[in-house]
Amino acid sequence: ALRHGGGAPRPRPAASSASSSSSASSGDGGASRAPDTSLFVPVPLKPGLGGAAGEDVGAELTRPLDKGEVLKNLNKFYKRKEIQRLGAENGLDARLFHQAFISFRKYIMESSSVSADLHIILNDICCGFVLLGHVDDLFPFFLRHAKQIFPMLDCMDDLRKISDLRLPPNWYPDARAIQRKIIFHAGPTNSGKTYHAIQRFLSAKSGVYCGPLKLLAHEIFQKSNDANVPCDLVTGEERVYANEDTRQAPHVACTIEMCSTNTPYEVAVIDEIQMIRDPARGWAWTRALLGLCAEEIHICGEPAAVDLVTELMYTTGEEVEVRNYKRLTPLTVLDYALESLDNLRPGDCVVCFSKNDIYSVSRQIEARGLECAVIYGSLPPGTKLEQAKKFNDPDDPCKILVATDAIGMGLNLCIRRIIFNSIVKPTVNEKGEKEIDSITTSQALQIAGRAGRFGSSFKQGEVTTMHRDDLVQLKAILSEAVPPVKAAGLHPTPEQIEMFAYHLPDATLSNLIDIFVSLSQVDGMYFVCNIDDFKFLADMIQHIPLNLRSRYVFCTAPLNRKEPFVCTTLLKFARQFSRNEPLTFDWLCRHTKWPLAAPKNIKELVHLEAVHDVFDLYLWLSYRFMDMFPDAVLVRDIQKKLDDIIQIGVCNITKLIRASQSAAAPGTAEVVSEDFPVSRTKKDARVVSDHRGAASTEALSIAVEAAGLRRAKNLRPSRLGSRQEDLKTYGRGSLANRLLREGLLTQEMLRQLESEWQDQHKNGRYGFGSKRDDQHRSKETGKKRK
Repeated sequence: ALRHGGGAPRPRPAASSASSSSSASSGDGGASRAPDTSLFVPVPLKPGLGGAAGEDVGAELTRPLDKGEVLKNLNKFYKRKEIQRLGAENGLDARLFHQAFISFRKYIMESSSVSADLHIILNDICCGFVLLGHVDDLFPFFLRHAKQIFPMLDCMDDLRKISDLRLPPNWYPDARAIQRKIIFHAGPTNSGKTYHAIQRFLSAKSGVYCGPLKLLAHEIFQKSNDANVPCDLVTGEERVYANEDTRQAPHVACTIEMCSTNTPYEVAVIDEIQMIRDPARGWAWTRALLGLCAEEIHICGEPAAVDLVTELMYTTGEEVEVRNYKRLTPLTVLDYALESLDNLRPGDCVVCFSKNDIYSVSRQIEARGLECAVIYGSLPPGTKLEQAKKFNDPDDPCKILVATDAIGMGLNLCIRRIIFNSIVKPTVNEKGEKEIDSITTSQALQIAGRAGRFGSSFKQGEVTTMHRDDLVQLKAILSEAVPPVKAAGLHPTPEQIEMFAYHLPDATLSNLIDIFVSLSQVDGMYFVCNIDDFKFLADMIQHIPLNLRSRYVFCTAPLNRKEPFVCTTLLKFARQFSRNEPLTFDWLCRHTKWPLAAPKNIKELVHLEAVHDVFDLYLWLSYRFMDMFPDAVLVRDIQKKLDDIIQIGVCNITKLIRASQSAAAPGTAEVVSEDFPVSRTKKDARVVSDHRGAASTEALSIAVEAAGLRRAKNLRPSRLGSRQEDLKTYGRGSLANRLLREGLLTQEMLRQLESEWQDQHKNGRYGFGSKRDDQHRSKETGKKRK
C-alpha cells in the first residue's frame, strides 16, 4: 500500500482516478478510443527559484537536500511497477509517463528550492526514515507536475465531449425545427437533372443554389437575372447584388462553403452531391445537406450517393424522393484510339492530367497548323470562360480543345469527342497521401460525359484514348459500376477549436487540430476531412501573434500550398495584420510589382496565375476583415486587367513554350516542375530533364524503364496488373522516335545529343551506362566470383 507522509494529498483510488482514460459515455453508449498521446506536447515549467528573499522554507524546517541522494531515489521511483500502474490509471501511458518523469526530475534537480511539503517528503526519503517517508509518497507530487505539463489529462472527458462528432444533425437546430422535403435528382452527366432542379429554384419565392465552383454559381446567377428573377452572387471572394441599393435579393447563387444555414428559403439546390465524399471539401456538402433551412431541398448528383443521402435523412426524420434521369444524347466508346494528333477533327477535346502534357500537346497541335483552346485548373475563371467561348464559337478557327479534368464541371462546351491523353492521374487519399492511379469510374464518366452535350451542334458524343493500349483499360473503367458513396465529410468548427483552446491554452493551433482529430468520434456514415492544408498554414503563421479566431480564419484561406509566392504573401498579410496595419492597395501593388506585362514565357505565365491567386486571397480576406483589407474594389479592378493579360498569354501559349525551351538547356523538354509525372508525355519529359548529360538513347531508355517500374510500385493492387502490361507495351520502340513524334525532341536537339556523345567518347569522358561503368561492374563481378 502507498504510504502517506507530510501534508501532501493522497492519490485518488484507481476507480475514480481512471476517469480521464476510461470510455467516455455518449448518446449511443459507445466506447471512446484511446488518444494518440504522441500529439501531446508538454508545457515547459521553469525550475523554482525560492521565495522573494531567496528563503527555502523546507530547508529551514528540515535541512538542505542532498541532490545526489534525491537523484537516486527519483530513479528508484521511476522503476517502481506500482507507480507505472498508477500513472496508467491516471491517463499516463508509457510515453507520457516517461516524459512527465524526465520533466519532474529536471524540475527538482534544477530548482534552488521546491515547495515545503515536497522538500519534507524528499528529506524523509533520503534520510531513510521508513516510518515517515517512502518513494511512493512522491506520486501525488509527480501527478500534479504531470497535469501541469500535460493539462489535457485533467480535462480529457471535456475534450472528448467537444470532439464527439457522432450526431451532426443536432448541430443545426433551425433545420431540425422544420420538416423539409428532400428530392434527389439522380443521373449521369448531361441528363437534365440540374436543369429540372433549377427550374424549381427559379419558380420559388426564395431560393439558394449551392455549387462546387465559382463558375457554376456565376452561371446560375446570370441565368436567374436573365429570367427576371433577382439573384445575388456570393463566393469566398465576391459579393454581387442584383439590387443597386445592395438589398439582399430573395434568391442567391453561392459556392457551397458560403451557404447560410440560418436564412430560411423556400427552395435550396445542392449540386454535385457525390462530392460529399471528397477528402478535403466533403464537409461543406454535409453541412448544406443537414443544415439548410429550406422547405424543399433539391439534390443533384450521381445515383451512387442516393443510399447515403437516404440514410443521413433517416437520422433527421426526413424522407427522400428519388427522381432518376437518363442521358439525353448517346455516348459511344470508340473501338479505335486516336494514336496520332494528325487524326484530330473539329470538336475534339484532348484531356490531360498535368500542365506539362497540356503544354506539350497544344504545341504539337499548333505545329500541325491547327488552333486550339487551352483550359486547366489554375487559370482564372474569366480566362477559362473566354477559352470556352473561343472553342464554342462556330465562326472561330479554333476547333480543338486541350484541357485537364477541369472541364468536368462548370463549363458548357460543344465537344464532339473526348480523347484521354492518359488514364493515370495523381490523387490525394483520405489520409492526405499522394497516389498515382488510374482514373476512377466516376471521374471517367464525368469527363467523358462532356461529349455530345444536349442542345449543342453535336447530337452524339464519342470517347477514346490517345494510345491504343489505354483503350482497353478505359472501356473496362467505364463499364464498371460507380461504387456507392459510403461516408460524408466533417470538419472541426471554429467554436469547437475555441473550446479546445480554452482547455489547452498553451497548445499551438496545429496541435489543437491534431488532438481534436485524434479524440474525435464519428459513426460509420461520416469521416473527418483531411486537414493537411489547414495544418500547413497553421504551422507557417504560428510565430505571428494573432488571436485564435483570426488565426483560424487565415488557416482556412483557399490557396495552393505548392505556390511559394502565394504562401509568402499570406505570411506577409498575417504579419501586417498582427501589427494592426491595414493592407492597402498601394502596399499590394508594391508587393506584386503591379502593373505587370504580358508573359514572354511559361514561367512568367505561371507567375501571373500566382499573382491572380494573391488578388483572390486579398478579396477573400477583405470580406472577413474589412477594416484591415479596405481596398477590395480597387483590387478587383486590377484583377480584371490581370485576367486580360493572362488571356493574352494563354492565346499565345505555344510561343511561350518555345521561348521557355529555347532559354533552357539543350534537351530539356520539361517546362514546369510538377509532383506527378503521370502521362506518357510527362514520363519522357521527366527523363529528358533528369538526364541532360546522358546523351545516349540507350541510357534514356533505361531511365524510362526504371521510372516506369518505380511508378508501377505506387499503383494500387486493383490496377497494378493492367498498368504493368501498359508499361511493358509502352517500353517498345525507339525512344528517340517517340520523343520526335511527340514534339519533345527536335532533329536539331538529336544531332546535338549525338555530337555531345561523340565528344565524350573522344575525350575519355563517359556518361550513364558507359563502357567504363561496364568495366567497373565486370571487375566487381570477378572479385565476387573469387
